[in-house]
Amino acid sequence: MKLLDVVALTEDLPELGLHRGQVGTIVEEYEPGVFEVEFSDLIGKAYAVETLNASQLMTLYHQQLVEKLLAN
Repeated sequence: MKLLDVVALTEDLPELGLHRGQVGTIVEEYEPGVFEVEFSDLIGKAYAVETLNASQLMTLYHQQLVEKLLAN
């Protein structure tokens, strides 16, 4: 994961008001595997900014991955 990757939560975080599947953008990397993620609505208004571990996130892709094509 890297700066500006689009990610989704892999677990519910009710204490933060966030739930599995919500989509955010990595806006800072504090140390390896620890990121600040901004969650925004469809018009771009941020509703949460949280520090999360890579284990709580998955990267989302909007196109086919070249590595997957080469493996087949």
